[in-house]
Amino acid sequence: MATVDPLDGRGVADLKDIVQLVEDDLARVEELFQEQVRSDVRLVSEIGRYIQEGGGKRIRPALLLLACRLCGYRGSRAILLASVVEFIHTATLLHDDIIDEATVRRGRRSVNSRWGNDITVLLGDFLYTKSMSMALSQDNLKILRLLSDVTLRMIEGEILEIERNGDLKVNPADHIDIIRRKTADLFAGCMRIGAILGEVGPEKEEALAAYGLDLGTCFQMVDDLLDFTAEEKTLGKPVANDLREGKLTLPMIFLLRRAGAPGIDKVSTVLEDRGFGRVSREEIVRLAREHGALDEARGLAEQYAAAARRDLLVFDRSPYREALEALPDFILARDH
Repeated sequence: MATVDPLDGRGVADLKDIVQLVEDDLARVEELFQEQVRSDVRLVSEIGRYIQEGGGKRIRPALLLLACRLCGYRGSRAILLASVVEFIHTATLLHDDIIDEATVRRGRRSVNSRWGNDITVLLGDFLYTKSMSMALSQDNLKILRLLSDVTLRMIEGEILEIERNGDLKVNPADHIDIIRRKTADLFAGCMRIGAILGEVGPEKEEALAAYGLDLGTCFQMVDDLLDFTAEEKTLGKPVANDLREGKLTLPMIFLLRRAGAPGIDKVSTVLEDRGFGRVSREEIVRLAREHGALDEARGLAEQYAAAARRDLLVFDRSPYREALEALPDFILARDH
C-alpha cells in the first residue's frame, strides 16, 4: 500500500482524509450496524434507522480500525468490534439526552423528544445488550471484560456528573475524572482492542491505551469549548447548553477561579434559573473570553493532544501512525 499523507500539504486534515485508509471497513461497520439494529419489533428498527441516518463522526470505530491496522491485524473481528463500540456510544447518547432533557441531536430532533423518554431508555438498553451479545460471539474474554469495564465506567461517570451538577466547588481534576470515565475510557478501549487483536505485546498495548485516553480527553475538552464558542447552527444544539443544564465544564471552572465574586454571581444566577433570562449567554461567553478561561481550557486540550502524539512514538512510522498522529490536530480544529 502506498503511503498516504493525511495532511497532503493542506494544513489540518479533515476526518475523511484521516480515515481514508479504513474507509472500506467503515462502510462494512455501517452495514453491520444497520443489520444488527433490525428487530421484529417495528419501532426498534424504525428508531434504529433514524439514528443511523443522523450520521455522526464514527471516530470510535475508526480508531479501533486504525489501531488494528497499525498493529498488523486484518481480520473480520475488527469490523464486528468496531460496530460494538458504536452501539455502546449510541446507547450512551440516548441515555444522556434523556438526562439532559435534550430536544436536538446533530441538528435534528433527539430520539427522546420524538418518541418519548420511556421508549428511548428502553432502546438504549436494547443497544447496550446488543453490543454485549455481539462481543460475546467473539469468544475473547479479555476483550469482553474490557468492554464491560468501559461501559460500567461510562455509567459511573454519568452518575458522578449528575451528583456534581451545579456544584460551584467542582475543580478541574473532578471534571477531568468525569471526562475520562464518560469519553476517554472508550477511546482507550478502542485502541487497546486493536493492540489485543494485533498481539503486539504489553508495551505497545499500553501506549495505544494511553493515546486513546489522551485523545479522548482532548476530544471532550474541545467539545466543552465548542459549547461556548461555536455557532448554534454549526454545533447542532443550543450554545452554552451545558451551563444551562447545570454542568460546570472546564471553561466555567476556570472562569469561577479567575473572575472572582462577579463571575461567581453571574454563573450562579444561570444555574439557579436553569436558563439565560437574567444573565445572557453572550455575557457569560464574554466574561470567559475576557478572563482567559477559554484560552486556559484550550491550552490544556493542546497539552493532551501533544501527549497523544508522543504516545505513538513506540511504533514505526507508517500510514496508520501518520493518520493517528493527524487526529489530535483535527480535533483541535473542529467546529462541531
